[in-house]
This record gives sequence, structure tokens and C-alpha cells, in this order.
Amino acid sequence: MNYAGLSLWHETARDSFVPRPALEGDLSCDVAIVGAGYTGLWTAYYLARARPDLRIVVLEAESAGFGASGRNGGWCSALFPASQEKLAAMTSPEEAAAQHRAMRGSVDEVVRVAEAEGIEADVVKGGTLVLARTAPQLVRARAEAAAAAASGTDDVTLLSAADARARLNATGVLGATYTPDCAALHPAKLARGLATTVERYGVTVHERTRVTAIRPHEAVTERGTVRADVVVRATEGYTAALPGLSRAVIPVYSLIVATEPLPTSVWDEIGLAQRETFSDHRHLIVYGQRTADDRLVFGGRGAPYPFASRISAQHERNAAVFGKLRSTLVEMFPVLHGARFTHAWGGALGIARDWCASVGLDTETGLAWAGGYVGDGVSTTNLAGRTLRDLVLGSPTDLTALPWVGHRSPDWEPEPLRWLGVNVGLRAMTLADGEERLTGRPSLLARAVAPLLG
Repeated sequence: MNYAGLSLWHETARDSFVPRPALEGDLSCDVAIVGAGYTGLWTAYYLARARPDLRIVVLEAESAGFGASGRNGGWCSALFPASQEKLAAMTSPEEAAAQHRAMRGSVDEVVRVAEAEGIEADVVKGGTLVLARTAPQLVRARAEAAAAAASGTDDVTLLSAADARARLNATGVLGATYTPDCAALHPAKLARGLATTVERYGVTVHERTRVTAIRPHEAVTERGTVRADVVVRATEGYTAALPGLSRAVIPVYSLIVATEPLPTSVWDEIGLAQRETFSDHRHLIVYGQRTADDRLVFGGRGAPYPFASRISAQHERNAAVFGKLRSTLVEMFPVLHGARFTHAWGGALGIARDWCASVGLDTETGLAWAGGYVGDGVSTTNLAGRTLRDLVLGSPTDLTALPWVGHRSPDWEPEPLRWLGVNVGLRAMTLADGEERLTGRPSLLARAVAPLLG
């Protein structure tokens, strides 16, 4: 099975991707997990470690790490899709603070497990720099640092222009925020390493086994039905393909480009000496990292949302978006003029209607779920796996008391309303960034469409 063309990460995972055996007929188990991405694999890992006697089966349509878990930007950060302020409004400031602490701890937990299990995923905890490159972006940077200080956390530092440039020498830098709570990693190596690890602990992983329906205590596949006390839906951006869930979580594509390995002289000019991940305070999200083999990987939103949440490989390739990502990177770092871009790819991330991730278990039906990470899933999936462990085992803990547990997001609007709304919102964010560059003032357009984008 050749997945090299999917992404840089798949090509460099040092894995043959020989498929694991598919399901052969009906079977029964204690826990059936649908999806062998991070959510499913972390859940299997923590359950198997806590209860080696459990019969745990993971069902995967393609291969472990095929989806967003093997294609993302490689940020393991403490970011949660809903802001701390939004969570506080939904619940309470105390509960929002607990969620934030749990996210910070999840970054360290991913680093710990990778080391403890011998998963060589090129993990380095260098933190995140978010640059301010226009006056409105600097306003947002200052506001973020002030909000963090007001909440009593010490995880956001406001950097001067000189201090920011000393770490990341982009054009037009006016300042930056810095948080230590992020690790850069190789996503596909982490996913493939987790799959091998859970098998070592007795978990059965069936690849090439597409689940066509999830029902109480059942996962129905093209090759048989798996009956279980608990069925965990860990399908994220692919959720809409399941019957009855077409409006629960929608897929939005994020696209990425990567350079060739860059010489030391170029990195001396750019920075990122600690392999910090980086972004800036624009409205349309961008993200980057310096890889272990000295490439620059840079991604962002902007690809159109596909009508009716259709998943297709054609949505992973958008020449206009790839071109914009390359030109944006060269504009930020002129030293890249002439550098060769060797890879371009994309993948679907999952977004709930209120842009708030959730995890839960319905004890009557045995149906559990986690998802809606809005691209912040590398660490949030780890928190989901530990939380699902506690929910499945019926163990009330600090994790099961977090505000995202049991949260139910509303359904998305029917088509064509959601297609219009999401794509208008994405386009508006691009226009808002351009408006701010021209006027030097915060965009009124961004404020107007913010409700569409969480």
C-alpha cells in the first residue's frame, strides 16, 4: 500500500505501510473503536494500559494515520478550539481554567509517552511564536497577553519587535506572543508508532475495514459487524459520511507546502533555533514548523469547504492555495527566494457548529465519541483518549469533570446554507487581512463574520 504521495510526512515516516489484516466476519469485543487516527489510537492505548484484559478492536477504512493524524502541521499545542473566554461564558471561569490546565498537561503527556514507548516522532518542545506584522495584529497580540495575565496563567509572553526577530526573523515584525506549550513533531511517525504500540499491548487493529454505520453497541462494516459494550466514534473529518451524522461535524480542508532541506546559512537568517512552531496574528490561520531534517513546513486555511461535506482527494490539491502559501512564506522570509518547494498536500479537519470540541459516552447506547478539534487535535486527541478511558471504565476523575465532557454541539445548517456560510466566512477572513494591511486598522468585516467562524 503506497501512501508516499499523500504528504511529506507519509513519505518520510520510515514505514512500509504494509496493511494490517482486514476484518473477516462478525466478532464481539469489549470496546470497538472506529478510526485509527490519534483519537482512536490514544483511546486504545490508555484503555489497554489500564485494563489489559479488555478486548479492544480498532477499525480503520484505510491505514493508521491515513487522515489528518498523518497529514497535519505537526503542532502539539495547548490550543483548544474554543477560547478560554468562550468556555468561561459557556460554563464558568473555573471550569475554563481547568480545561486550559488539562490542555497544557496534554502537551507534556504526548512528549512523555513518545519517549517512554520509544516512538521516534522527532518531538521537540520549543514553544510557539505568533508574530504581529501589522498594527491590528499587534493590538491582538497585546490583548492575548493581557487576557492570559488576567486569568492568572503564565503561558503567554509579549515579545518586543527585537526579541521576536531574534527568534524568528520575518519581515515587518512589530512584536509577538510566545508560549512554551507546544512541541513540534512528525505527525505520521507519531500515528504509526502509536499503532504499533497499541498492538504490543494486545489491541487488534483492522485496516482496510470501512465502517458504514454506527449503532448502539454495533459498528457495521463492509466485512462484518462488530458488537461491543462500547463503540467509540473517532472519525473527525470523515464523520459526515456516516448515516445520521451528515451535519454533526463538517470537513474543512487545510493545505500545506514544504521546502527542500535548507542549508545552515538560511536557518541562521530565519531563526527557529529551538524548533519553535510559528504563526502570526492574521485572521486566516497559518502555521509553520522547522522539521528535524531542516525543511520549512507551512500550512493554512483557505481551501473552499466542499458542498454537502463531500470527502474527496481532489479537495486536498488546490493549486491556487498552494501558490498563495508559497508566496506568503517567501514574503515572510525573503531568504527563501530560489528555494525549492518539494511537497504540497492537504487533508480534512473536523469542525462542530459551535467550534467547540467535545468528548462523551452515552451509557445507555454504549456510544462514545470525541472530535471537533478544528485543527487543534494533536494534543486534544490525547486528552480525549485519557478521558474516554475514564468514561468507559466508569471512573469519575478530574478529566471526566472538564467542561467539554458531554458537550453537545448543535447541528450545522442544511445545504446550501452551510456551504454559503462557511465559504463566505473563509473568504471574508482573507479580505479582512488585506483590509488591515492597507488601512492599518482592525477589520470591521472580520468582526461582522466572526459568528460564522466560531
